[in-house]
Amino acid sequence: MGRILIIGAGGVGTVVAHKVAQNADVFTEIMLASRTKSKCDAIAKAIGGNKIQTAKVDADDVEDLKRLFNSFKPELVINVALPYQDLTIMDACLACGVNYLDTANYEPKEEAKYEYSWQWAYQDKFKAVGLTAILGCGFDPGVTSVFTAYAAKHYFDEMHYLDIVDCNAGDHGKAFATNFNPEINIREVTQKGKYWEDGKWIETEPHAIHKALDYPNIGPKESYVIYHEELESLVKNFPTLKRARFWMTFGQEYLTHLRVIQNIGMARIDPIIYNGVEIVPIQFLKAVLPDPGELGENYVGETSIGCRIKGIKDGKERTYYVYNNCSHEAAYKETGAQGVSYTTGVPATIGAIMFMKGIWRKPGVFNVEEFDPDPFMEQLNKQGLPWHELHDVNLEM
Repeated sequence: MGRILIIGAGGVGTVVAHKVAQNADVFTEIMLASRTKSKCDAIAKAIGGNKIQTAKVDADDVEDLKRLFNSFKPELVINVALPYQDLTIMDACLACGVNYLDTANYEPKEEAKYEYSWQWAYQDKFKAVGLTAILGCGFDPGVTSVFTAYAAKHYFDEMHYLDIVDCNAGDHGKAFATNFNPEINIREVTQKGKYWEDGKWIETEPHAIHKALDYPNIGPKESYVIYHEELESLVKNFPTLKRARFWMTFGQEYLTHLRVIQNIGMARIDPIIYNGVEIVPIQFLKAVLPDPGELGENYVGETSIGCRIKGIKDGKERTYYVYNNCSHEAAYKETGAQGVSYTTGVPATIGAIMFMKGIWRKPGVFNVEEFDPDPFMEQLNKQGLPWHELHDVNLEM
């Protein structure tokens, strides 16, 4: 049905490549590209069957991207590279007439700032040339946004309270490791917390709001309010929300390591001079930490991510909890990647399926909750992320 180009050969890129290859009825030609072509070659070899072509590309360089786009002529690019590279890839898409999908919003290298303004600013450009850009099509953001849209469509006249809850109850056996790119992960979890209430953003100190939440098949886990990018688009697209928060679990050992990393300056994102060479401490730290793409082999346990929603239906207060639990062992067995990569890569593939089938295709720049959630929800069950729903239960809100 179409040519697809995947940019990024980390854990998420690995999963996307596997899942896209499994859907040969939709994706007729597949290319995987990265700054390090050998990583792409290894993934293609693991998948086998000569299903995937590989290429080297510098995603920071618009001209290099354009050369690859014009050579391969993809219909859609799945961007699972770094968030810093979203805009260069979008620029290349505009120049070459290619549609776009990503899993994380743009952020500048020099500041840990998460907002959609940079990408939303491309709305008129994509619309003018008839191209589609799908933003935030991982799990969170992504599936959590689709879950919210599904709830709004089927179960509520008005949604008032939303808690997105993200638990990783897995164990990789390492003293300290991040589940995706360490630089991005540490920037994300060390910033100030922020949530939406009564029409405004409320900022908190990092990890200041926390409590134990009960997760299906896992039990109670200490959970912390952090800021996450989908909140920005969800409160915009569902204006009846009175409060929207994002909760994530962290173990005490992880938080202790994180505090030490911050206290000794290794989380800094500004450059320093070391032995006459300019380095960024967090980038040096990334080089010595375990590679998230290599955690899968010994990872046990599961993730549980979902949306807890309270609102009104037919004049009555209702509650709704929709979630997915994903086994790290099962994810590794299927794709060679751990569950956090799996839960991001599978939705990116489903978003691409939605686009290729013409279901999620319209000119402009859109967050996933702006499309019909039903066919995406159907594909989650088929592609390896089955979801469950609970009605009128205690949401611990």
